[in-house]
Amino acid sequence: MHLALASRDDIPAFKPEPFTPHYQRSIYQSIRSLTVQTMQLLRRRAKQLPEAETLLSRESEIFQHLRKVIDGRIGGLRIRVHGDYHLGQVLFTGNDFIIIDFEGEPARPLSERRIKRGALRDVAGMLRSFHYAPYAVVYGQSEGSVIRAEDAAALEVGSRFWHRWVSAAFLRAYLDESGTAAHLPSDRDELRVLLDAYLLEKALYEIGYELNNRPDWLPIPLAAVQASDTLFPDA
Repeated sequence: MHLALASRDDIPAFKPEPFTPHYQRSIYQSIRSLTVQTMQLLRRRAKQLPEAETLLSRESEIFQHLRKVIDGRIGGLRIRVHGDYHLGQVLFTGNDFIIIDFEGEPARPLSERRIKRGALRDVAGMLRSFHYAPYAVVYGQSEGSVIRAEDAAALEVGSRFWHRWVSAAFLRAYLDESGTAAHLPSDRDELRVLLDAYLLEKALYEIGYELNNRPDWLPIPLAAVQASDTLFPDA
């Protein structure tokens, strides 16, 4: 998908653009502002939760971790991306996959959805989707799923294993298929920093969503923000 979106230098709306230090700064400022807003929301709405208390105590650590985005130059290009990439946007036909709904996040203005971004922002969206998928079963939201109380602990362990394994497999396949594509940072450390920032951004957004819509699901993104690094594969 990203190879196709980055392939049209002849169309201004799709032509890749440099990933500049100014854009790195904008990523940092945007996620930092989101962090502040999310922490304020947690203090008002969920401070009594042990997971929320733990995260609130690490606020300064999160800010320090986020500074990696502007501590050094990050290579690559900005391209038109999907903008709302997750498992629900991928349909299996029986022998192939079709990606749908390229309009981006519906709640955002069209002008914002048309902005060219780092392709890893889509990758982060799919990785976060993998985190949520097994919990649809754990929380009984999957059709036909009935969880016995005595099986809950084992299912939780299995969910964490599935999430990590599938995420690593997806990311490895994505990087193998992308090869040396110009729109991705060529340096593995730069790629890790950028992907980690996008994963943090997505999980912070999810905290606000869950507080407003599904409080029982809040531990999922809380655990993601507290993770010290990404699910970046070694190979």
